[in-house]
Amino acid sequence: MTVANVFLSLLFHAGTSGQRVKVEPELASYPGQTVNLRCVCSSSLLLYADLKRAPLQVTWIYEPKDGERMNIAVFHPNFGPNYPESQMKGRVTFKPSPPELSSPSIEISNVRMTDEGRYVCEYATYPDGNEQGITQLVMLAKPLNSATAVTVNAGTQPVVVARCESKDGRPAAKIQWLTTAKGNWTETSQTGTDNTVTVTSEYRLAPTAMDNAKDLTCLVTHRTQLKDESLPLKLAIQYPPVVEIEGYDNNWYVGRTNVGLLCKANANPIPLSVDWKTMTGEMPDTVQIKENELKVLKVDSSVNTTFVCEVKNSIGATREQVTINVREPSKTESNAGVVAGAVIGSLLALLLVAALVTVLVTRSRRQQQGYRANGGSDMKTRIFGGGKKPFTVGARPEVVTGTPTAQDILLSNELDEAERRKFDEMEEDERYDHFAGGGSILQLRPPPNPDDIIGDYMDDDMESQRDGSVISRTAVYV
Repeated sequence: MTVANVFLSLLFHAGTSGQRVKVEPELASYPGQTVNLRCVCSSSLLLYADLKRAPLQVTWIYEPKDGERMNIAVFHPNFGPNYPESQMKGRVTFKPSPPELSSPSIEISNVRMTDEGRYVCEYATYPDGNEQGITQLVMLAKPLNSATAVTVNAGTQPVVVARCESKDGRPAAKIQWLTTAKGNWTETSQTGTDNTVTVTSEYRLAPTAMDNAKDLTCLVTHRTQLKDESLPLKLAIQYPPVVEIEGYDNNWYVGRTNVGLLCKANANPIPLSVDWKTMTGEMPDTVQIKENELKVLKVDSSVNTTFVCEVKNSIGATREQVTINVREPSKTESNAGVVAGAVIGSLLALLLVAALVTVLVTRSRRQQQGYRANGGSDMKTRIFGGGKKPFTVGARPEVVTGTPTAQDILLSNELDEAERRKFDEMEEDERYDHFAGGGSILQLRPPPNPDDIIGDYMDDDMESQRDGSVISRTAVYV
């Protein structure tokens, strides 16, 4: 082996120890765009081919996901570029033009979804074989997402109640559902002629009236979206009316007025009609009906029946009933009796208050009179004296002890408390002068019986006047 051959062998092995054809591992593009597939050859490979004077050419090969591989562009230094028949012919060219072995990149314009696949930049050397680099072209298509609720009737078997679709996307979208409804979903995908994918997901459950209007959200995840797309829905479950009658309080008695019943219905779609009936077929005369309201003007025995409310919609009809048990009126007084009782009660209360006031006043007066009477005997004793001397004209009065005279009583009653205290504080002579005053002096003639002066005076001498005073028939007024 010559020295030159040894050098070339070492150079070849050194070059093959690393990747000598460099490309981009992946490239993404949207339909209608232009893509550049770059390829760079290392200088070691070019030097080796030059030293060995071996022919060297570059070929771009397309490998679809499904199908046979095909050459789409070829460059030979002596023969120039060539573009074999392929789906890219007319849209693929070398860049720059004319190309160079060191960087035989290509450009594909107006790319299509069917252009997705693997692109191989391959250097062929004779007789040592081929060197290559592979780029994966990923075609992107933003899908059109939509979701719809499927209107169904309530039932016991699972049915499709909602559908979500991610149409014409690339790559295939991912779909999931968010809801409180008790169901599950299935998913299918279909690839179109342009290599786009349509993904369809269906949500299924056994629908009930309680599921109607529940929230349901379709969540679509796709590479072309910055975030997941949320598509909210509300379930549409149709069901016959659910009927309830309100208003009866089990206290409808004869004579009660302004009572009634209200027929409430929950349904989807909305009720078409509300009808009131009775089990006997005859509606009482005191009953008025307005739509879902039944009003009783006055309760009587004819209301003692069973009322039926029937509600219909396009799905079906539902009936509900309530039985009225009319009671006898409670034994309460009439309004006039109540008013009379109230008046009598008020009068009795007033009389009771008046009696209480009278008792208190009488008691107060008795206590006052008793006090004055106790002080009166002392007063009369002080005025008339305490001995039993004969009462003579011109002499100072000497009070005879015993039964007080009417004059004593009058004097004692006319003196108020202040006068009595003032009178008690006087000396005996002062009391007499105070009593006699400066006016006329009452002089008494001796009674026939000196020993019974008080009694004779009270029985024979004293005479009551119309103004309440008492005067003596025998006294001489000076």
